[in-house]
Amino acid sequence: QVQLVESGGGLVQAVGSLRLSCAASRRTFGTYTMGWFRQAPGKEREFVARFSRSGSRIYYADSVKGRFTISRDNDKNTVYLQMNSLKPEDTAVYYCAADASHMIATMVRPDDYDYWGQGTQVTVSS
Repeated sequence: QVQLVESGGGLVQAVGSLRLSCAASRRTFGTYTMGWFRQAPGKEREFVARFSRSGSRIYYADSVKGRFTISRDNDKNTVYLQMNSLKPEDTAVYYCAADASHMIATMVRPDDYDYWGQGTQVTVSS
């Protein structure tokens, strides 16, 4: 029911910043849980940040807490991930994800989400 398209990835030096965008094909606020995941080669897909389905609460992985900020523009149906103080270990393909059917307290597993974007590559150099 919703298509997601990520953009904004690229190459950045350590300690630098980058902002990712996730454009949704429809309104998601109040209806879909919206989140960001990332996956490095040979690694499992990892939770990064998310809004609650209502949009009233925000959750971050410990690895990015204090450095990354998730936000949204509901008029544009777009979710953002502002990434500051980037580290080489942040290098990964970053995915936007959405879910409207699961009722799980944490929503940190990839299987908890039904819709995914194509991913955007983020590379952080030393």
